[in-house]
Amino acid sequence: MNFIMGSLLHRIKGVKSSSISSGIKGNNSLDLSLISLIEGSSTAAVFTKNIFCAAPVLVAKNHLKSNVEALLINSGNANAGTGKKGLEHSFKSCEIVAKELSIDPEQVLPFSTGVIGELLPIKPFENHSNRLVDSLKDDGLNEVARGILTTDLVEKCCSLSFEFDGEMVNLSGIAKGPGMIRPDMATMLSFIVSDIGASQEELQHCLNIAVNQSFNRITVDGDTSTNDACTVSATNQSGILYSQCKEEFQNALNEITKNLAQMIVRDGEGATKFVEVRVSGLESSEDCLEVAYTVAHSPLVKTALFASDANWGRILAAVGRANVQGITFEKINISLNDVQIISSGEISEQYSEQAGSHEMKKSDITIQINLGSFKTTESVWTTDLSYDYVKINAEYRS
Repeated sequence: MNFIMGSLLHRIKGVKSSSISSGIKGNNSLDLSLISLIEGSSTAAVFTKNIFCAAPVLVAKNHLKSNVEALLINSGNANAGTGKKGLEHSFKSCEIVAKELSIDPEQVLPFSTGVIGELLPIKPFENHSNRLVDSLKDDGLNEVARGILTTDLVEKCCSLSFEFDGEMVNLSGIAKGPGMIRPDMATMLSFIVSDIGASQEELQHCLNIAVNQSFNRITVDGDTSTNDACTVSATNQSGILYSQCKEEFQNALNEITKNLAQMIVRDGEGATKFVEVRVSGLESSEDCLEVAYTVAHSPLVKTALFASDANWGRILAAVGRANVQGITFEKINISLNDVQIISSGEISEQYSEQAGSHEMKKSDITIQINLGSFKTTESVWTTDLSYDYVKINAEYRS
């Protein structure tokens, strides 16, 4: 596979994109984006599991039943907690853009990200949708990657291609979301497009698998947003069908979502460390993940990581309170990167505070926890918890 991260996104045939400043953010930055899909494209999506999901999530879920030809994204306003009026405004935004595109409103999926509890204004759509549509171009996806950002510090985008039967299949993806991140989706948006030919059902199957091993394995602060969503769209322009290359396409989608997910963690609000919590040895994946999330969500573990403090007792305490039956102390093994701290429930003879502190000072840290003899291994990715995280979120609406 040919894999690219950063600004060199592959152009996907059948996809045009644009991003403009419409005044939603009020600081003249890009805040209104559009991804237009050629007629005959298919789109699948997963959404937040927060029961108080935002108006655009409800509208998008309903519109997903149609032949989707446009993804409409605004940043700076979440349109969440806005009741019936929020639903009306979300649908109205689809209606305005659909008219410019000469398609039905139900063929537009709306997405919003930003401050919760403020009604999405309609004037920016009324005043600027013609310019948004006129700005559509083949290489506009990078601009959309900038236009969907909120407190993010960097754009998150990557592309991947693979050859099958003499033809190239291309995928490009973008994402946003540095905080309010945890599994079951998070305050993140991600949009992936490909030139493969696939039905919505086929894409949904692939996306569910991909999201489970990527976006549902990251956590920054343990909060789940009202607005998060991830879509994958196929334009059927490569000459290759999903039915011909199921394994290759699934692997490619897994790789794209995993890399986008890890980019989100690396850009976590105030984050200074990228941390993998890897748990093995328990009978089920569910038990391994329960332990991993308990460690990853621990404020004491996360603040120790920020301080580069090898306070391994905090890790041990988090493992001990995980809601998992059958963990015994004599089977616990814990390492920081390659430095073993606990061996069979005892402090390793090779461990020293100096060695632990050296590993904790690194920007990339793997906390390895083995709890038994089963071969099951699961990982989640997280960050430390810094002064800046508190500052960013305390001042978010200031």
